[in-house]
Amino acid sequence: MKVKEILATKGNEVVTVEENTTVIDAMTIFSANRIGSLLVVDKDDTIQGIIDANDVLTAVVNQLENIKILTVNKIMTTNLIVATEDDDIDYILAVMTENRVRHITILANKELKGMISIGDVVKSQLKQMDVENKYLKDYIAGKYQE
Repeated sequence: MKVKEILATKGNEVVTVEENTTVIDAMTIFSANRIGSLLVVDKDDTIQGIIDANDVLTAVVNQLENIKILTVNKIMTTNLIVATEDDDIDYILAVMTENRVRHITILANKELKGMISIGDVVKSQLKQMDVENKYLKDYIAGKYQE
């Protein structure tokens, strides 16, 4: 299975925030959209980084006294791990596991195509296993005659 198959089902909408957004405002966006990461962009919508719930938690613990004025560009990860629509899901899972990330940005020729989470990957693998399992059960039951 390929990344583009997940995006075809889930869609390619990605929630972004500008780099000067406060962490408090970002927390509101996380909650309102029920998501675990936000891409950080500049005023020209160029991707600058990514923040996730763990970045926010770390900021709250380490910079509580400044949290009301702290901006996302101070806590974002700038070294993004990206993938393409043609990458295989098993490869994506390995990259996520190796790098301990839960979200990967999908790009094509530097154009944002979407974002997938570890949950999206696991869901797609479970669906694929269900299909294979049904096929094998039908085969064993003799539903496919020669």
